[in-house]
Amino acid sequence: MKLITFTHQDETRIGAVVDGQVVDSYGCKDIPTGMLAFLTAGSRALSAMQQLIDSGTNRIPLDEVKLAAPVPRPGKYLAISLNYADHIAETGRGRPEYPNFFTKQGTCVIGHGEAIQQPKVSEKLDYEGELAFVIGQRCRHVTVDKAREVIAGFTIANDVSVRDWQMHAPTLMVGKSFDTCGPLGPWLVTADEIPDPHNLSIKTWVDGELRQNANTGQMLFNCYEMVAYLSQAMTLEPGDVISTGTPAGVGVKMQPRGYLRPGQTVRIEIAGIGVLANPVVAEP
Repeated sequence: MKLITFTHQDETRIGAVVDGQVVDSYGCKDIPTGMLAFLTAGSRALSAMQQLIDSGTNRIPLDEVKLAAPVPRPGKYLAISLNYADHIAETGRGRPEYPNFFTKQGTCVIGHGEAIQQPKVSEKLDYEGELAFVIGQRCRHVTVDKAREVIAGFTIANDVSVRDWQMHAPTLMVGKSFDTCGPLGPWLVTADEIPDPHNLSIKTWVDGELRQNANTGQMLFNCYEMVAYLSQAMTLEPGDVISTGTPAGVGVKMQPRGYLRPGQTVRIEIAGIGVLANPVVAEP
């Protein structure tokens, strides 16, 4: 199923998207109103949502709601860098021996259709189209062969980066965490609908120009290896977001530079998931 966090008539809650309509959980006592609580509830909440879907009731046209990020404020947002060989080549860096993670702060997260702000302090605003997954179970020391069991589902991420601020420190964190620099969405596709997350086409457009065109099978470290690696160090919890890296084609490596400008729109499409699109505006 495609799980969403949405706002309708000034109330925010959980739902699912079916055939262009929102299955609204309003009034369903077995379905928590927030995504973190929903994921924590596990199979009980999923079963209740499936029953609601099967009932054919509680439907709202999709265009009448405002989508938020599926997980509007993740407890942890971990992103990997240098995870596609073609992107490593365009940066001139060497292949990492270990997965190279950094953090994005939860306050950077926005949803499909919300505006990415070009900050007042920099014009070096860049996009990075990525597959992301969301943890569904509290876990530690997960083996690669068991990692799929702790993934709730998959979504699309735009690891928007303020390139000059990114280089202020080796952690990259500040330049990766400006407000609005974490678009996620449009929904969370449950893992059962993505049989192989390592064979999905991923494309990024800026306005009508195709900037990135790759396949998730080109990742150096796959999703399950990321879970196994991270869970050796830390407890992963429901709602944690892990973004899996970007392929070649980022704006900073174009000639001339392809930085984002107000008035443009970034559109990322991943097969089996959908489209995440966000306009760019000047920071108010």
